[in-house]
Amino acid sequence: MPDSDLDTFLGRPPLTRGARPLGVVVGGSLSHGLEVMLDPHTVLEGLAVGRYVVIHGQTRKRFFGMVTDLSLGATQPDLASHPPAADDAYSAEVLRGTAAYGLMHVAPMLELTAEGGEPRPIKTIPAHFAQVLEASEAEVNLVFGAEDRSHFHIGAPLEMDEVHVNLDLARLVERSSGVFGKSGTGKSFITRMLLAGVVRAGLASCLVFDMHNDYGWSVRDETGREYKGLRQLFTDGRVSVITLDPETSRHRQSKTDRELRISLRQIEPEDVELLAGLLGLSEIQVGALHFLRRRLGRDWIVKLLAEKESDELKVLVDEERLMAGTLGAIQRKFELFRRLPFLQEDPLGEDAVEEIFARLNQGTSVVLEFGRYGTQLEAYLLVANYLTRRIHSRYVERKNRAAGGQAQDPRPLVIVIEEAHKFLDPTVAGHTIFGTIARELRKYNVTLLVVDQRPSAIDEEVMSQIGTRVTCLLDNEADIRAVFSGVSGAGALREVLARLDTRQQALILGHAVPMPVVVQTREYGEALYAELTGAADEGERKARRERTRKTLYGE
Repeated sequence: MPDSDLDTFLGRPPLTRGARPLGVVVGGSLSHGLEVMLDPHTVLEGLAVGRYVVIHGQTRKRFFGMVTDLSLGATQPDLASHPPAADDAYSAEVLRGTAAYGLMHVAPMLELTAEGGEPRPIKTIPAHFAQVLEASEAEVNLVFGAEDRSHFHIGAPLEMDEVHVNLDLARLVERSSGVFGKSGTGKSFITRMLLAGVVRAGLASCLVFDMHNDYGWSVRDETGREYKGLRQLFTDGRVSVITLDPETSRHRQSKTDRELRISLRQIEPEDVELLAGLLGLSEIQVGALHFLRRRLGRDWIVKLLAEKESDELKVLVDEERLMAGTLGAIQRKFELFRRLPFLQEDPLGEDAVEEIFARLNQGTSVVLEFGRYGTQLEAYLLVANYLTRRIHSRYVERKNRAAGGQAQDPRPLVIVIEEAHKFLDPTVAGHTIFGTIARELRKYNVTLLVVDQRPSAIDEEVMSQIGTRVTCLLDNEADIRAVFSGVSGAGALREVLARLDTRQQALILGHAVPMPVVVQTREYGEALYAELTGAADEGERKARRERTRKTLYGE
């Protein structure tokens, strides 16, 4: 009986036209995956971990899965110790595919319905000898959705260059997310691409703490090739650039909207606590900061940094309310504030916070360039903590007013931080604003996008709240464990992650994709630029500029 007639007789769908048969299921389980014996005509070297396959069950079920491992098997135990001679090609060909064969380990992920509906999580597995085929373009597109406003083309499956893997941006911004990978794997390019997709779709505003000046304006790679930043891609007012270092911005020919200055009188002890480890502040000294703020008022840092010690400080020491040694240690460690020109005495910092909040809530994304201060981790932590605490507070206030019918919900916000483990270390994550945001799960319309090369240094509770994880190559065992914490079927995926190329490949799993996917990320270049810049017509641009002008200047 022909195969097509057998399919009809058994009531199962015919095999996908043009799909390449790879082998048959010979064992496995739902929890540990399936073992597939490869067809003698299948070239083992033509397969790779991360490839997609479809398994045709006995009924009308099709199982969509990922290749997670490849191995060799033999029916005769002594074949390994007595292989055919190197020059005996005939014997090798006879044995290959019969006594010696290839095995493919497949992790089944989703069930494809015969009617072409929404793929569903699997609850069963196919029987012995179910046929395994290479996934077709149509089947991959069915799983990852058609490209539209909220589905952004992030890359292609391995060796399927014509197939698009589309990330669900609406789900990406629903929860905090992360981009991980060792240094040099292209984390910044992937992050810039994700942000460009979010800005184009208009699903959220982004506040980017641009530590290395990678996102706002153009950047060059190791070969000297120049790539556009977000401000260059979106020239219609959807992205603003604010700088802490106008001199460096001028040298880079970066177009900025304003310069950020922070008043020393606006800084609170909570803004400094995150720097305790870097500044060498003891627990007693951190407690003394709060005491000084209560006794000295808003000028507490100004008085600590004054050349001449104030009478108020002398009284505190004389009354033994504060040890002279503790006070002297704090003053020495606060010398950092003298070396940061963007910290000034006059109270102008709060105006900048209000303007940034207004821009974000109106739909404009903001990139904060650190210039030369990006190499000073203390400056990065201080500014990111300072702004995030105040902007989050305004989001909480606006959200609570909206709940009472007194205001509209604030626009969704994604806050992007690099060197994220410095903000989310287990010793501080429990009481920092960033740990709070990660645990809130967008309760107040604010989520994080963390970029880091050391996910193992991030608090486990925070990692468990990272909804979507985009992971480039990692080779540290602790980092790999951290990325897969709380992920079912992580054992099979570890091998996939270990086999990624050093550049332009990533494993994506979590909230924004229906199943784990390995992609060759798309080229960040002219084709992407054209796609992004053609997203809005001139009328939309004018309307957005007008709304921004009225919000910021009340005209």
